[in-house]
Amino acid sequence: MGPELSFLGYPPGRAFCYDAHAGRNPAQGTRLKTRITELLRIDFPLVQGGLWGLAYAELCGPISEAGAFGQLTAAMHATPADLAREIGRTRALTAKPFGVNLPVHARDFTQYIGVAIAEGCAAFTLTGGDPSRYIEAIAGRVPAIVLVSSVRQARNAERAGADAVIAVGQEGGGNVGRADSGTLALVPQVVDALKIPVLAAGGIADGRGILAGLALGAEGIEMGSRFIAVRECRAADAYKEALCRAGDGDTAIVILPPDSRVRVLAEDAALLAGRSLQDLTAPAQGNPGFQPRGAGQSAGLIGDVPTAAELIARLRHEAQMGLARLHALMTDPPALH
Repeated sequence: MGPELSFLGYPPGRAFCYDAHAGRNPAQGTRLKTRITELLRIDFPLVQGGLWGLAYAELCGPISEAGAFGQLTAAMHATPADLAREIGRTRALTAKPFGVNLPVHARDFTQYIGVAIAEGCAAFTLTGGDPSRYIEAIAGRVPAIVLVSSVRQARNAERAGADAVIAVGQEGGGNVGRADSGTLALVPQVVDALKIPVLAAGGIADGRGILAGLALGAEGIEMGSRFIAVRECRAADAYKEALCRAGDGDTAIVILPPDSRVRVLAEDAALLAGRSLQDLTAPAQGNPGFQPRGAGQSAGLIGDVPTAAELIARLRHEAQMGLARLHALMTDPPALH
């Protein structure tokens, strides 16, 4: 393995390092090493978002196989046994680590935790509510990673025992929380406030965004909307086509009673009038319900529908080229050692 290089003054292990001799194989790209890659045992510090209604084995498996971290969402499975079967389907697609998302606002997932760990879940992400009791149930078994949208939430998660947090700005898709900070401002504040590692999320869909998040001090990235527009995702073709057509003003935040904020494709916003967050969780309870097409502002960066492996190889290459560009712009670049 070649030498690891520090980035923009961050010491190894605090932000990220990369292997100077990796990336010669285009299918692999730059090797980035952070506390997140070590925690999740992955090659590239990228986590697939929970993607309510879409995060099944056929998406999760190929993402993990390509060196990132795929996830299933427990909410789509009526019983722990159903989730166990989906984990088994995923394990048939990859021997690499993957996780399970628990959207804690939806229902009680306590009984799912032990089953998921026994079947091979490598980490949980906790989103959409107070994660404390789930952190306690998971503690010491696999990592627990909490989605936050403010510094206060991040501090609470760390005090409760979270192993890492995902700081999501208002640019993100789906349920974005009640805070009003954007990713660019939020992530470094969360990094400065915590000792545990931070992932950046919200508005990220390419290697430039990944590099930007790492430059802010994050040690990984969670990406949701971009993984909807890959071939393995079971989203309808019309959904993927809408993401590919979307421009910079084609998403909107809708406030749902009692106090939830959801970012969706703008053309779906009117369809949410008079609905609550519970209406959107109904499909997981066996009711057809209504599922708006969640999308972050990064939709304006989506223009094609590659395979998951093709996308991750591209992201690796873009991050590598972006780092090289930044280094070339420095008139007196730091010594690389």
